Amino acid sequence: MIPLVSSLLLNFNHFGFITKSLAVPPPVPTLVHGRTPLHTFLGFSPGQHIVSMSLRDPENGREMPANGNNHVSAYSLQGVRKVTPREWKSYVYSCKPDIVFALSDTPYTEPPYSQKRLTKSNDRSASWLANIIASGPAAADVDISYKPSIFVHMAGSTSIPARKAFAEGLLEKLFGPEAETIKPLQTLDQGVSGYSFDLVPLRLSLGAQPQYSPAPTSTLKATVSPSLSISDSRNELDQPLPFHMDQLPPLLQASLETLPTTKLRLVNTINSPHEILRLISTVGIDIFDARWAQRAGDIGVSLDFTFPAPSSPSTNRLKSRSNGKIDIGHNLYDDSYTHDYSSFSSGHCECHACSPVAPSTRIYHGADDPSYTYEQEPSPLQKRIKASFTRAYIHHLLHTHEMSSHSLLVMHNLSILESFFSSIRLVLSKGDKGEWEREVKRFMDVYDERLEVFDEARDMWREVDLARGKGRLAREKAKFQEESREVVEGAVAL
Repeated sequence: MIPLVSSLLLNFNHFGFITKSLAVPPPVPTLVHGRTPLHTFLGFSPGQHIVSMSLRDPENGREMPANGNNHVSAYSLQGVRKVTPREWKSYVYSCKPDIVFALSDTPYTEPPYSQKRLTKSNDRSASWLANIIASGPAAADVDISYKPSIFVHMAGSTSIPARKAFAEGLLEKLFGPEAETIKPLQTLDQGVSGYSFDLVPLRLSLGAQPQYSPAPTSTLKATVSPSLSISDSRNELDQPLPFHMDQLPPLLQASLETLPTTKLRLVNTINSPHEILRLISTVGIDIFDARWAQRAGDIGVSLDFTFPAPSSPSTNRLKSRSNGKIDIGHNLYDDSYTHDYSSFSSGHCECHACSPVAPSTRIYHGADDPSYTYEQEPSPLQKRIKASFTRAYIHHLLHTHEMSSHSLLVMHNLSILESFFSSIRLVLSKGDKGEWEREVKRFMDVYDERLEVFDEARDMWREVDLARGKGRLAREKAKFQEESREVVEGAVAL
């Protein structure tokens, strides 16, 4: 996760609970004890990392069995598992994340969905939100003093009326047994710290409805919150979802138009920096996930873009497309980088791949001790920057199927993304709406939004994976047998 709203040196890390935990109860993370069990399990420092937890992986859009009135279906390492609200609350209080995402009845069955199904989805999501808000844990052996910050997934799928109805339901005062559940709170929204949007199910649903194109109405004005007004990886790489970027903002606006602007707004599964800028401008989103930048590293793309966009993009040595725009990065699988000994990006980058820092202390092995060599020991206070890794080196690692290539690329891509958000905050802090709109338009005019570089890199990644990845020996054996059979058949024919 990359926060847009603040420059605080905190890392936002998300944990897909069931996806990464064994399906055999009890889940491993719940066995860790202490004040911050999930931080300890993941190796994160509570003072430097914010850890959030959801049941499902937001990027996993695979079809799965329908949810029930008292359970949510989610993929685990051992297939689909049903999780009840009571179980989820117990897991939350055992792991103690900083932020928890309430269960949501998001359908992952074949779209489109009927009005009856969307109404049921809204009702279930509201009921499960009340369950996680309710004071006290679901089990007696957990810390009752722990109070998580709760994010609610905005339900309603691609129906604007359904999305509005769910948002209005969060603000309605509850009565009777429902009010007793969340007492002393009066509305569900009072127990919520932020609103989240998973774009994958929206894109899937829009993809099944090509005729659907929601247009902003007079009530769907562009709103910006106060902080902004000043899966199997192979399947994920092979089947990128269509963007539907023109249809998404009205859906998000419908969910947010009646809700407070003081609470955080989070979007998962963004596809490009262009989408980020659009959702900031039209919806006022505060936090975006960084999965797309990590996936770029998976397919060998080194990100190389800036905001504001450069005045002379030709100096970036980025490939220019037929529409006159340049790529947002370099496809390092391409043979043009075989002898390119420059760093990953055209400008200065602080990542450990572009600006590796030498250790402040050395480990000596006898003969190299300063008492023998009279070499002056480096000062622990002096930062020593080593030579950067080069595009040619990463090109070599990618074609030899070395995992370190992807690790270096991900480090670099996340650093580029952090710089991107830092620059966005700087422009927004000036409070000049006209300048913001000009810089956004210039970015759109300079950089290719079709992401053709990603498509090319994905194809080359697939070729290398087939040549050197899992199952290579079996494929080579089958190919050899086929060639041998053809030779024998040719000899017999002669």
